Amino acid sequence: MKQALEGSQAIARAVSLCRPQVVSAYPITPQTHIVENLSRLVADGVLDCELVSVESEFSAASVALGAVAAGSRAYTASSSQGILLMSEVLFNISGLRIPLVMTCANRALAAPLSIWNDQQDSMAVRDAGWIQLYCADNQEAVDMTIQAYRIAERCELPVMVCVDGFTLTHTLEVLDLPDQQLVDAFLPAFHFDRKLDPANPISVGTLVSPEFFTEARYDHHQALLQSAEIIEQTRREWQDMTGRDTGGLLGVAGDADARVGVLVLGSITGTLQEAMEASTDTEPACLITLRAFRPFPEQALRDACSGLERLIVLERALSPGAGGIVGSEVRAALSSLDRPPRVFNFSVGLGGRDVPLETWSRALAAVAGNAGAGFDMLDLEPSRLPQEAL
Repeated sequence: MKQALEGSQAIARAVSLCRPQVVSAYPITPQTHIVENLSRLVADGVLDCELVSVESEFSAASVALGAVAAGSRAYTASSSQGILLMSEVLFNISGLRIPLVMTCANRALAAPLSIWNDQQDSMAVRDAGWIQLYCADNQEAVDMTIQAYRIAERCELPVMVCVDGFTLTHTLEVLDLPDQQLVDAFLPAFHFDRKLDPANPISVGTLVSPEFFTEARYDHHQALLQSAEIIEQTRREWQDMTGRDTGGLLGVAGDADARVGVLVLGSITGTLQEAMEASTDTEPACLITLRAFRPFPEQALRDACSGLERLIVLERALSPGAGGIVGSEVRAALSSLDRPPRVFNFSVGLGGRDVPLETWSRALAAVAGNAGAGFDMLDLEPSRLPQEAL
């Protein structure tokens, strides 16, 4: 049913449709509204679950881990410094192959303090062993949250659904929210074969000696690689039931014969798509939306970039002292092509800086001047820098 919902409210409603038995979270802007809305659904009797208010994000992740290990479907959410505080537990959750779903309402990391959006927080834990899915709009946030449970429980891997803070979480959109009957048909009741059971005691998270640790990491790595097919399969099944295609690993739009492309993650997809459609005086281009950052969709990316001469990668994070995070992985993935496109890598919108429609024309102009061939900040304002930094 279509209705106007704030992003956080829509995500909470999507989580509720998945019938979690335990929800644990600690408030942090801009994630707070999600759990507030879940709390309201519990209070109103719409959602029957144990809502656990904890004293920190570390505890929120720990409660969720324990809940799933005991056989309950669970959920948590966080942002920014909260993601970093729970990072130790995030590694434990994935290493134990706990099928948990969480929302990361993307927000910049301190210092300096910023409550506004970029994707540095989820990028900081990209190696924690979670599936990471990035949403372009709130309809994708709803659909991906529901799909995330099916993916997590099929793969026995945790899934982090990343939505841009404020840009999506606090924006009102008309959304098609599925009904409970459809979600129940799509998402079976949760059953965890390895759940803790006093009648059949087992040990979890025990010390692993060097003789076995490498194999454990290899098995985890392979499971993440194999999850790519589960992500695509789940996308197809959801499309069959709803008629909506959330793009799976990545999406490609624009001119199929283009020689230039731009790759983005998250909500700036809509900005770039509108800018490219309105730009009549530039050469044809294709827009590649990276929806899965882990597992990194190398082959799908190679297929999408085959025939391109130039690829512009715009990302809302960076690795200080190195440059682009996404751009580096894109370059590595495309290096095996016979004729890989030349990659131009820029950061934009750090700390919530506006990404206007003019970003597309500015990116093309910068590439024409050979900027971004290594890494550059497209929206840098030199006048705001100390003199010694110039």
